Amino acid sequence: MRLAVYNVENLFDRAKAMNLENWAKGRPVLERFARLNELLGELSYSDTDKAKIAELIIDLGMEKSDTGPFVLLRRNHGGLLKRPKTGGVEVIAEGRSDWVGSLELRDEPINEHAMRNTARVMVDLDADVLCVVEAESRPVLSAFNREILPAVGGTPFRHVMVIDGNDERGIDVGLMARSGYPIGTMRSHVDDCTSNGETIFSRDCPEFEVTTPAGTRLIVMVNHLKSKGYGGKAGSDAKRKIQAVRIAEIYQSLIDRGEQHVAVIGDFNDTPDSLPLQPLLGNTSLKDIFEHPAFDRGGHAGTYGACNASNKIDYMLLSPALFATVQAGGIFRKGMWPGVRPKKWESYSELTRPEDAGSDHAALWIDLDI
Repeated sequence: MRLAVYNVENLFDRAKAMNLENWAKGRPVLERFARLNELLGELSYSDTDKAKIAELIIDLGMEKSDTGPFVLLRRNHGGLLKRPKTGGVEVIAEGRSDWVGSLELRDEPINEHAMRNTARVMVDLDADVLCVVEAESRPVLSAFNREILPAVGGTPFRHVMVIDGNDERGIDVGLMARSGYPIGTMRSHVDDCTSNGETIFSRDCPEFEVTTPAGTRLIVMVNHLKSKGYGGKAGSDAKRKIQAVRIAEIYQSLIDRGEQHVAVIGDFNDTPDSLPLQPLLGNTSLKDIFEHPAFDRGGHAGTYGACNASNKIDYMLLSPALFATVQAGGIFRKGMWPGVRPKKWESYSELTRPEDAGSDHAALWIDLDI
């Protein structure tokens, strides 16, 4: 069977702040959005909180309207703020219970060429089981599978599953499988918390049980760890380490109960030598597919962006028994922007601009004899 993973970076719609040509422009928006959401969720608002809420609302372009260029404030009931005729914003709520509503990132459609190139990658991977990172939801992934894959000559997957996660931007992880590879028991870890009540996973760490036509059971854990994209480095690293520790615990519990074939797969947002990932990469029996002699790196060490060694952030980690069944594997980069002077790898002829890339991530695949 062929097992693969691909970060699709959303399929139909993507937050406008994440779709800018320059990440330096999008990052401050996401940081302000996260901080404002945090403050609005407080049970009571101090004068300092109110001043900061007003400041952030203005910074996000909502001084005169609840609809900003990148963020939307929904106020369904109660009173949160007033906008004086003289300008500015005045917060009148004393806490979260005084108003009903939400803060949301505004979406915009994905470039049609990029969407089709994402589909081409899925088709050309020819995977029996495909792990998907950054899908908006199960209905979206299902619609993409049903409508877009056939439009580029592909056959839809028989099974599509996404469990809604913790990310407010609507980027979840999921799994697609062909006929003959049914998805059985599923277990979510969306509510896993630290001892102080902090939610561990930024999205989720779902366990999918897949049965092969030969009757072999495979447990696939799909992950998308804390990004370096926004928030301080120390906080991001600490969050990723907590996530790595918990994944390692879940993996070990599976091995202890007798599971032989376990794969921990996804976008870990960090490099193999990073300290946050060591609880997973250095302190378990999991083996990185990059270390298998049958795995072809395609002349580049990384999986993201320019695919340098510092861009190796996508992973397929396998239990020893599963690692022993690997027959072949590689990195599929045709849907990525290859650069121009010179091109770093072969890409689709339809990919003529960076904006047309199916993703900034390569897809990884392996063939297993199970």
